[in-house]
Amino acid sequence: MNEYEYKIPKIWFYEIKGVQDVATLEEIKTAKKLTNSRSKIFLETRAYLRQSLSTLFDLDPLEIPINAYPGEPPSLPSGMGNISLSHCKDAITIVWHESKIGIDIERTDRDFNHKKFAEKYFFHTNKSNHNNYLTKNMILNQWCAVEAAIKWDHGKLAKDINHWQFFENPKELIHKKKNIRLHYSKINFHNWTIALAYEENTSSNPEIICCSKNF
Repeated sequence: MNEYEYKIPKIWFYEIKGVQDVATLEEIKTAKKLTNSRSKIFLETRAYLRQSLSTLFDLDPLEIPINAYPGEPPSLPSGMGNISLSHCKDAITIVWHESKIGIDIERTDRDFNHKKFAEKYFFHTNKSNHNNYLTKNMILNQWCAVEAAIKWDHGKLAKDINHWQFFENPKELIHKKKNIRLHYSKINFHNWTIALAYEENTSSNPEIICCSKNF
């Protein structure tokens, strides 16, 4: 990769299809300790992680030195960049970047009570005179960006969500307790919304470079 390409986030998108054929013996052993549903998604996300990074580093998928334990953010050794992954009910997305980065994916048709959701989680939108102007799409975009920020911070959803503040213009996310300020980007990708969170404002115009679905 040249210097310009190195600074652009590399994003992969996959439909969930039950792929579990690229895993180390340790990952298979770990999966056996999980529930059936968690085991399936654990092995599939790790398979796609390995497949994606193998094309980036020109290594055999099983030789990619990732640390990716259940419930923990995946990581690479120092000098190999940063990764983040997210999945919803039918898709998985992965991002790699030279700098720390977080990613989240949500279906655009996700069914939820967006006004109650906003009142519960987003402190700067919970006033009744604001709620009439909130649309489901606005709240979904905000939720997606905040989840990406939590993954950037390697935080916990339950502990951190109420501390993040979302700004539409400029596109910023601020953790009021930890004093973290991030930028974010949003990608509308067919039936999904994808958000990226990053510290330096150098990740604009990200593109999905690999997709397992034919549209």
